[in-house]
Amino acid sequence: MSSCCSGNTSSSTLACPQCGISSKNISMKTIFHQVKFPDVLELETDRYYYCTDESCSVGYFSQDGKSIAKNQLRAFTELNNNKLCYCFDISTEQYVNALKQGGAAIIKDFVIQKTKVGDCACAIRSPSGQCCLANFKLLEKVFFVGN
Repeated sequence: MSSCCSGNTSSSTLACPQCGISSKNISMKTIFHQVKFPDVLELETDRYYYCTDESCSVGYFSQDGKSIAKNQLRAFTELNNNKLCYCFDISTEQYVNALKQGGAAIIKDFVIQKTKVGDCACAIRSPSGQCCLANFKLLEKVFFVGN
């Protein structure tokens, strides 16, 4: 697997100052690739955390009280559209439809194969900076329990 999906990343957590959800820290590389221009020019290097709460307006925040709103992120539209895989532009809706029609394995196998050869870019494409493969498994679990 590529380094983003190897699971060798160390992370700490901090509660989001707006919603209180426990949030993992992410790399500055992710932030520099996610924050829109010209806001990216104002960024200061710090230890930032990503808030995963869909209803929270905070995207990233630091221990020092700095915050970056989700609407300042390049992936803001994708966040609102529930993107499953940012690297290969796969939405949750597309994958659920594929699960219903029996074609999900092709999609998941494609993502796994591309990840294995290092063709993914999770660290810069995904707002969380994390690999999406676990999200496929979670979605499958929810789908198969409900059906």
